[in-house]
Amino acid sequence: MGKSRLWTALWAAGAFGCVTALVPAQLLAAETAEAEAAQDGAAKSDTQELETISVVGSRRYGRSSEVETPVAVDIIPMDKIAEQGAQFDLAQSLQYIAPSFNSTRQTGADNADLVDSAMLRGLGSDQTLVLLNGKRQHQAAIVNIFGARNRGNTGTDFNTIPLLAIERVEVLRDGAAAQYGSDAIAGVINVALKKTPGCESVLGFGQYSRGDGENTLASAYCGFELANGGAIALTGEWLKRGRSDRSVGPRTIGDTKTDNRTIFLNGEIPLGDAAHFYFSGGYQDRYASSGAFARGGIGSDDIPSRNSAAMYPNGFVPYINGDLEDRTLIAGVWAELGGWRADISQTYGYNELLNNISNTINASQANQDLLNGGPGRGASKFDAGGYAFTQYTTNLDFSRYLDNVLAGTNVAFGLERRRENYEIFAGERGSWDDYDGPGGGNAGSQGYPGFQPNDETDSSRTSWAAYADFELNWTDRFMTGAALRFEDYSDFGQTTTGKLTSSFKATDTFLLRGSASTGFRAPSLQQRDFQSTYTEFVGGDPLDILLARNDSVYARTAGIESLREEEATSFTLGFAWNPLENLTVTLDGYRIDIDDRVVLSGQFAADSEAISDELRELLVQRGVGAAAFFVNAVDTRTTGIDLTISHSTEVGDGELSTYFALNHGKTEITQVNVPGPLSGPGGPETFLSDRERRFIEDGAPSTKATLAFDYSFGKWDTMFKIIHFGSQTLGSFSGPPVFLNYGAKTSADASVSYAFNDNVKLTVGAANIFDQFPDKQNPDETDNGHLFDSVQFGLNGTSYFARLAMKF
Repeated sequence: MGKSRLWTALWAAGAFGCVTALVPAQLLAAETAEAEAAQDGAAKSDTQELETISVVGSRRYGRSSEVETPVAVDIIPMDKIAEQGAQFDLAQSLQYIAPSFNSTRQTGADNADLVDSAMLRGLGSDQTLVLLNGKRQHQAAIVNIFGARNRGNTGTDFNTIPLLAIERVEVLRDGAAAQYGSDAIAGVINVALKKTPGCESVLGFGQYSRGDGENTLASAYCGFELANGGAIALTGEWLKRGRSDRSVGPRTIGDTKTDNRTIFLNGEIPLGDAAHFYFSGGYQDRYASSGAFARGGIGSDDIPSRNSAAMYPNGFVPYINGDLEDRTLIAGVWAELGGWRADISQTYGYNELLNNISNTINASQANQDLLNGGPGRGASKFDAGGYAFTQYTTNLDFSRYLDNVLAGTNVAFGLERRRENYEIFAGERGSWDDYDGPGGGNAGSQGYPGFQPNDETDSSRTSWAAYADFELNWTDRFMTGAALRFEDYSDFGQTTTGKLTSSFKATDTFLLRGSASTGFRAPSLQQRDFQSTYTEFVGGDPLDILLARNDSVYARTAGIESLREEEATSFTLGFAWNPLENLTVTLDGYRIDIDDRVVLSGQFAADSEAISDELRELLVQRGVGAAAFFVNAVDTRTTGIDLTISHSTEVGDGELSTYFALNHGKTEITQVNVPGPLSGPGGPETFLSDRERRFIEDGAPSTKATLAFDYSFGKWDTMFKIIHFGSQTLGSFSGPPVFLNYGAKTSADASVSYAFNDNVKLTVGAANIFDQFPDKQNPDETDNGHLFDSVQFGLNGTSYFARLAMKF
């Protein structure tokens, strides 16, 4: 991290602290008890409102009020969502609750169809750090290659965690790399598991109004109190989702078919009077299947290049099938030692995706059979290989609150060691080999060519980190915080980040808060070491593309340097206000500057004048028509605001809770860093075309808002929620002046619940009740070759659902 960026951020935060300190002294002398009483009035129990307990944003244990937190943290209790929500998985549930959170199910995007990626504030999914019970959660092995959502990014698979296992989700909307390390540029999401006593289960069913995409859910949770004061909880879930299809013609466009089987464990056991052993773990086995682009039959250009008349005379749709396995294990001990809280923990995470392609063909294999006098047939199913990511994290943390220093001071420091490993496994020969030579059928399994032996990798890296974190309460109303973190990575070197925060209680009900920080994101091993050949349809015509490994001969010949860390500077300023006992308002503005963002470049064709003759020869030898690379390509600036309003009041014989939240933001590319060897004629335009630029700048709606009404009376509970998605303009394959303009859309969910008694509740409802779809486009210009991409809220229309929740 450059020293100038670090000191700029520290100076700005210090200036903010000085300004807040100049507020009239009589305000600082107000009674603390009165302020705390006003803050307690902000606490709500409804699932659509913000709770007041948080683990993220501060390393002070026991912080009890949201308005004490100097940065914006949304607390989303999950009890009602798990029992009554219209969405059955975590990513989609958060998509329709938290406006700064975006997760869109992709379709026609190869492996990206199998894992729902997610982002905060329109930035990449790997620029948000995900924690599980406050510990770093591992990322998925997949790197997204296609689509406007998270193109070129890795991220965490939220859907490996059952809803019924979760107590709450905490969303820290602030840069926090100085506190938590790499990835926390856009913010931090902590998923807190529950271990409350009692047993409960949820049965659910849903499907789209067009009769497909069935969702079947069976989930059970049991928590037990132990004789020694400990607790242990176990959750099991089976979630099966049927395929949906909104295609026009021989395609399959819609939700991926999935079958998830998940088990989670969470607990804590006292070890004497001063220490506690805690643990959590999860395992998921998932089968998923999505449709690729269709291949034509007799009379099309796909015979013999991509089909065989003997096998699929009417054409075919290949299916990309994935076997996913995800494992998580956390174990640690915390203890009180001489007034300090000490915590030592070990975290293990593993994610694997193995591909097999069905209803497909290796056209070169079938064509060779035809040339040898056979009917022109070959295998129709292939093992295409896959990849895996493993992460081990060891933490040693110390924290102490000193109530006799100033008006209270919290001191925290610690160490972290992390080791990561990334593997690519080659597929069977038929999934990638060329059997009949140049000019015949295309090599590899159609829909998804297998990984080749020279794509295989088994790479690792290690990082060490040390941090210190201070919160100084100068008075009962004015506090400042500072954090500093040093990290050393075995592959790209050292980085230092810092953060300053400040908050001031201007009145008993009004808190002014702000922060300034530097941050970083280490390039993922998935970005550094991924290599594969894939097919993309440009204007309806197939193009075989090599995504070259960062240190490969292809990348070096193109002048692509070794990946280095992204560097960020973030600023926030806002307030939390409780003008009434039943009303809470928060408003926070933010600016995030990121230098050297790692992105996926444009595709350099083998006949392009922008590449060297040496690179052109390498691509011809590989048998591909273009190459793309991961590269530290651009600098960006993201600005925006977050607004939340929560209110509850008695209406008639019941209680009405209202929640409004809005995020509006904009990302701009401020500089493009083109490698010298690719700066020839047409090179800069290819390196970051308008289409690639819009993946970064407009990958998520610039505006997203949620307005929810929850009215409960007697045994009844009704919910009506409006979700507004702003417009998006994506790039096309043809380039300007052709654009994909997706206008703003407003959707809504509604449900009614009836409690037969204290233990049994039935909920029925519908999602997207207005049956909204994205605006239609030219399918030759969209990423998935359909009338519209899966932007905003997807492309399936209205769905109906029912849930039966039971407690024992």
